[in-house]
Amino acid sequence: MNFLDIIQKKKENKVLNQSEIEFFIENYVKGEIPDYQVSAFLMAIYFNKLNLDETYYLTKAMIDSGETVDLSAVPGSKVDKHSTGGVGDTVTLVLGPLLASVGLVFAKMSGRGLGHTGGTLDKLEAIPGFNINIGGRDFIEILKKSNIAVIGQTENIVPADKLLYALRDATATVDNVSLIASSILSKKIALGTDALVLDVKVGNGAFMKDLPSAVELSKLMVELGKKFGRNTKAIITSMEEPLGDAIGNSLEVIEAINILKGKKEGHLKDIALRIGAKLMLMEGISSSEEEAIKVLEGKISDGSAALKFKEMVELQGGDKTYIDDTDKFKKSSIIKEIYAEESGYVKSIEAIEIGIASRDLGAGRHKKGDVLDLSAGIYLHKKIGDLVEKGDKLATIYTEKENEVEGAIQRIKAAYAFSDKKEDYKLVLEEIDWNE
Repeated sequence: MNFLDIIQKKKENKVLNQSEIEFFIENYVKGEIPDYQVSAFLMAIYFNKLNLDETYYLTKAMIDSGETVDLSAVPGSKVDKHSTGGVGDTVTLVLGPLLASVGLVFAKMSGRGLGHTGGTLDKLEAIPGFNINIGGRDFIEILKKSNIAVIGQTENIVPADKLLYALRDATATVDNVSLIASSILSKKIALGTDALVLDVKVGNGAFMKDLPSAVELSKLMVELGKKFGRNTKAIITSMEEPLGDAIGNSLEVIEAINILKGKKEGHLKDIALRIGAKLMLMEGISSSEEEAIKVLEGKISDGSAALKFKEMVELQGGDKTYIDDTDKFKKSSIIKEIYAEESGYVKSIEAIEIGIASRDLGAGRHKKGDVLDLSAGIYLHKKIGDLVEKGDKLATIYTEKENEVEGAIQRIKAAYAFSDKKEDYKLVLEEIDWNE
């Protein structure tokens, strides 16, 4: 088989068979196909697209490029969720303990943040001692003990994805639904969970900017999940404003802890409950989403959910006293309040601008190796639909970077738009079921 012929075939918009796609992945991972040829191939895929079968073959070949995780030794239903990323998206830290408290096993491999989107691993490392580098055997043991573990992706899981993603980034071929779907699903299927909910974000602060694109991606991923025999659903949620009120690493952890302790309401909690209820329904431990949400709310009220978070922190080497007393988290030396310059209802908040401001204050990365300031970030006091009087507090910024303060203040002020009437904010835009 010749890789040049495979490139030519895709360039002519012909359908590739399984052995051709397997040949490509296998030999690229071995280093036998040069980057310049793979770049040409990716561009041919970008313009001519892959059908469902081709996307399935690509995903399978990527899974087969490395190790998979066998969770069969862990009793109970293993569940997972994936978010396509956004601003103030701390769902994992709220959802995981909630699911573990109702007896589901939340097995999660997460990533780090790049750009304006925060990474779950970075957030957890704001807790002193928290270890995300846990091997397969220890991962299994922690799951057996507490039903929850959140770790970093090991080098040996889907190595093809790392290679391909770096090249897609360098060749402007990131935004192709088949390539996105195969990248996400390969890592999820390799983990070996029973059920998966995909939280596909759409809006100015998300990767997918419009609803039709988000629906297309969601349907493809749900169909792929189905082909792999995994119970998969997708929920499309709005990222027209930051999901949580906190944007930054320790700030988001504190917000998650406060939700789990019953001290905080809002969209972040709503989405976590919605996804949690969906997974409970999918795994047959609840008869309706309404009933499931009541059960999850009960786990917040009786302290079980917060206890599960604390248990996970302790088992992964973190200082659990930070969960009891969030005042222990390191504070920024520069704290500035931002006040409204006009009155009205908050009409919109440009999520991406808030994300960029948070990144520039030290909470996010410009490039892969950047060291984060885990205490830096932004707290929003007003969200869409809230009434604001001139002089009210809009936001608080936390940073060590004095030279970034003024720019961040201006960016945050510009991100807010006001109206004389209250706007409704629709959080869940659509749901995609694998039976559709």
